[in-house]
Amino acid sequence: MAVHKAGRKAGRVVTAVAAAALIGVAASACGPDGGDDGDNGRADKAGKSSSAAPESKAPESKAPKSTAPESEAPGAGGSDAPEAKAPPTASERLAKVPASVKGGVITVGDPKAAHTVKVYEDSRCPFCKKFEEGGARALVEPVADGKVRIEYTIASFLDNNLGGSGSVNAANALRASVEAGRFPQFHAAVFANQPEEESDDAYTPAFLLKIADKVDGLRGAAFDKAVTNGTYKKWVGQAMRAFSDDGIEGTPTVFIDGKKAAGNSLYEQGAFAKELKAAGIS
Repeated sequence: MAVHKAGRKAGRVVTAVAAAALIGVAASACGPDGGDDGDNGRADKAGKSSSAAPESKAPESKAPKSTAPESEAPGAGGSDAPEAKAPPTASERLAKVPASVKGGVITVGDPKAAHTVKVYEDSRCPFCKKFEEGGARALVEPVADGKVRIEYTIASFLDNNLGGSGSVNAANALRASVEAGRFPQFHAAVFANQPEEESDDAYTPAFLLKIADKVDGLRGAAFDKAVTNGTYKKWVGQAMRAFSDDGIEGTPTVFIDGKKAAGNSLYEQGAFAKELKAAGIS
C-alpha cells in the first residue's frame, strides 16, 4: 500500500508500514510524513490518511479517452481489458433503493431517511476498498429499510498523486450508473475489481465496461457512451471540488449524522455496526 504526500506526482510514492488490526482485517497506515497516524488510515485536519488528498486546489479532471471512434465503442468492454469479478451479492439488496445526484454528491437511499451517513472515497484508494468490504456492509440493511441515506462524495485526487486517469474514469462511470439506475451494484463492483497495486492505473473505460457487464441491466448505449467518451467529466471535477470544499484530506472519511466515525471501526462490519447503533441506527 502506498502513502501519498500532498500533491505528489507519479513515482513519488512513499511505502506505508501496514500493521494488522481489528481481527486481522484492518490495516493501520502511516501518515504522509511516514509516521503512524494513529487512526487506521483515517484523515482529519491534523493528519492525513494513507491516501491523503492534495492540499492545493482540486486538480483539473481529465476525460477518459476513447480508443475507438464513438460509433465503434467496444460492445463487450474491449478485448484487452482483464476479466471482471461480480459484485458481492449483498449489493442486490439495494437494487430497488433510489439514487440521485445533487451537486457533486450521489445520494443512495430514501431522501427522507432519519439518518445520514456521508462517505468520502477515491476508487483507487485501497483503504476505501477495505471499508466497502468491511464496515460499509453494516449499512446495507439500514439503507434498504429506509432508515439511512448515504451521501457519497467521489474524489479523484489519486490520479494526481499516482499518475494515470483511473480515479477520474471510475468516477465518471459511477455517475453514469446513476442515470442507468444501477449505482449501488456498480459501486460495489468497482471496488470488488480494484487492482491489487494502488499504483496500477487499471480503471480504463474498457475495463469499466467489463465490470458493468457483471451488473444486470447496466450496459446500454447511453451508459457505454458516457463511459467511453467521458460524458460526466465536468461532474467529476465538481465532485472533487465538493471533497476539497468540505475540508476532507484523505480517504475513506465517514460521518454518521455529522459525527466523524472512529477510524478503528471502518474496516470491520461488527465494529462499524456498533458505531451505527450508538447513533441510533440498527
